[in-house]
Amino acid sequence: MNTPFAALNMTRRNLLTASGTGVGLAALHTLLCSDGRAVASDLSDQTRSDPAGVVPNSLNPGMQSLGGLADLPHFPPKIKNVIYLFQNGAPTHVDLFDYKPELTRLHGQPVPESFIGGKRFSTMTGSASGKLMLANVEPFHRHGECGATVSEFLPYTAGIVDKLCFIHSLHTDAVNHAPAISFLLSGSQIPGRPTLGAWLTYGLGSESRNLPSFVVMTSVSKGTTCGQVFYDFYWGNGFLPSRYQGVKFRSGGDPVLYLSNPDGISRELRREWLDDIARINQLKLQQTGDPEVSTRISQYEMAFKMQASVPELTDLSGETQATLDMYGPQVQERGTFAHNCLLARRLVERGTRFVQLMHAGWDQHNSLTTELYTQCKDTDQPSAALIRDLEQRGLLDETLVIWGGEFGRTPFLQGDINNRPRWGRDHHPYAFTVWMAGGGIKPGFSWGKSDALGINVAGNPVHVHDLQATILHLLGIDHKRLTYRFQGRQFRLTDVHGEVVHAIQS
Repeated sequence: MNTPFAALNMTRRNLLTASGTGVGLAALHTLLCSDGRAVASDLSDQTRSDPAGVVPNSLNPGMQSLGGLADLPHFPPKIKNVIYLFQNGAPTHVDLFDYKPELTRLHGQPVPESFIGGKRFSTMTGSASGKLMLANVEPFHRHGECGATVSEFLPYTAGIVDKLCFIHSLHTDAVNHAPAISFLLSGSQIPGRPTLGAWLTYGLGSESRNLPSFVVMTSVSKGTTCGQVFYDFYWGNGFLPSRYQGVKFRSGGDPVLYLSNPDGISRELRREWLDDIARINQLKLQQTGDPEVSTRISQYEMAFKMQASVPELTDLSGETQATLDMYGPQVQERGTFAHNCLLARRLVERGTRFVQLMHAGWDQHNSLTTELYTQCKDTDQPSAALIRDLEQRGLLDETLVIWGGEFGRTPFLQGDINNRPRWGRDHHPYAFTVWMAGGGIKPGFSWGKSDALGINVAGNPVHVHDLQATILHLLGIDHKRLTYRFQGRQFRLTDVHGEVVHAIQS
């Protein structure tokens, strides 16, 4: 009897692995398919239809989500998409949105001990005792029918305050950038948990066959001295299968690596290669049951579709001049925040569920009177334009837009008060401001407040986990029920915390 070569080389580990992937694997695959965790193995023309034949989501509201869990949404959602305008480095709340007249009165005086007792600040501040209070750099004014106070730093945002909901009482557990960003986006200061976009893709699936459900774009203001790094775990899948991680669009070359075929390779030939590779991968999946093989199959298919859909997405020639002007002079410059904001609108228009724009440069330890002006100039007009553009196209009612950073900045000074060109503020996790707009959110509304100096929450506190729970709730998800079993316990985005903030919802 001839023994197959593979059997002669089988180790004990191979034997034990193979013995557990018979009937048990078939049963497991059935269970996973029932709740959307296994990729469909059907490679028919229907499952890999060409992007040119798909109607954009905004023009086809009846399009069904692809993938996702069978029991989601848990209740009728108020929104379908999220655009997170994440401002890396922590914008200074007391210079932009949270007006504190007491800072002007106490300018140059030591911070009152009663406001800072027992609080931990970054090592750059150390003890806050004796630090001098610093007045807001630019004047504030009331705007709109709601009377929201906004600094002169942000004239375009001031013009849309009646469409915004301000949360002035957000607070977090982390005092340094990377842990705080990880905490806000994944619910854990330690990297390795799924981020918000990954959770949504896992739970709700996608509404586009031809674009990723979770897209990330990054930008940095020119000339900034900020040393912020865009770590991949800011859009990671954590312990979820890797097909749920965010797809990062690059600012130079092809937006996605290997988007273009090499010279001499036609689309038809690429399709034939992918079909052959898919069959090989399917055999490997049947042998091992490894979910990463499923990921490989689905990602190859998405990459093929993106070869047609991404060039169309990034071609702005069809946008009117009025629209381009609304986003500002940098809108056609790839890699800028303005360009990314316009792409964000085009993405949700085509069915992408979660768009994460990350703009670095807000870490003003010694540049409040210099680089803060640049940051606001680069982000203010595009942020306001995105809200107006979504509204004009009927997309704002189904989209949630969030603007904010990982924490705020200290109301007291970092640096020498006699050296104004080098004024700065340190990290401040105890009270800061974000704004939200869109479906399910009360427009022209403010929630929560900080104390007289902008140091502590003084009313209606909103923890980071509360914000996460509220975002999920708007999407029709009970944050306590969207879980994933890993290493013996059920994990969720909000860990074991979080309360939905119903007061800000319309």
